Amino acid sequence: MSLTTPNEGNLTKKIEQQTAKIPSVVFLGAAILSMAASLTLKCTKQHKTALFVGQWAAPFLLLGIYNKIVKTEGHD
Repeated sequence: MSLTTPNEGNLTKKIEQQTAKIPSVVFLGAAILSMAASLTLKCTKQHKTALFVGQWAAPFLLLGIYNKIVKTEGHD
């Protein structure tokens, strides 16, 4: 028995078809950019903002991994 509704599956499929068009380098670039921005903020003594921005790197990399899986394995 599936826990997803047909609409959810169709919506997910459409989203994955669009996001699969994004090159993987975009996610890597976003992660590196967030780390660089965090370092810059840290150097300008904006410590809390630097921590906030620096934490964006991991989600960007995870999105990149998900994107790569969808591209190589396809969707359900």
